[in-house]
Amino acid sequence: QVHLLESGGGSAQPGGSLRLSCVVSGYTPDFYTLGWFRQAPGKELEGVAAIFSEGTTLYGDSVQGRFTISLDIASSTLTLQMDSLKFEDTAMYYCGSSNPPVTLRSPDYGYWGQGVQVTVSA
Repeated sequence: QVHLLESGGGSAQPGGSLRLSCVVSGYTPDFYTLGWFRQAPGKELEGVAAIFSEGTTLYGDSVQGRFTISLDIASSTLTLQMDSLKFEDTAMYYCGSSNPPVTLRSPDYGYWGQGVQVTVSA
């Protein structure tokens, strides 16, 4: 059983920054993938960024160059640094746990956090 607990989020203006964190606890195999997903009202779940425990990263096209995913293995904390925020980044953000390889396919993720809200408004 893997437990994921997100924190951070909130509100920001366009062009601003926010930082999300996700603490992972429970069973963690030697190699695993962690990812961030988001869902805006009326839209499907979208893969934002993922990281393999050895460091390989993968980003969705809509956030490439603006968001940065990182993993602190010592503290079991996954982080998503979101810069140059846009209105369309407004969504509920979830962290999830998967097996390798690194993927942004939500069906590949077996465990999820409860989600945090990110709102970008003027």
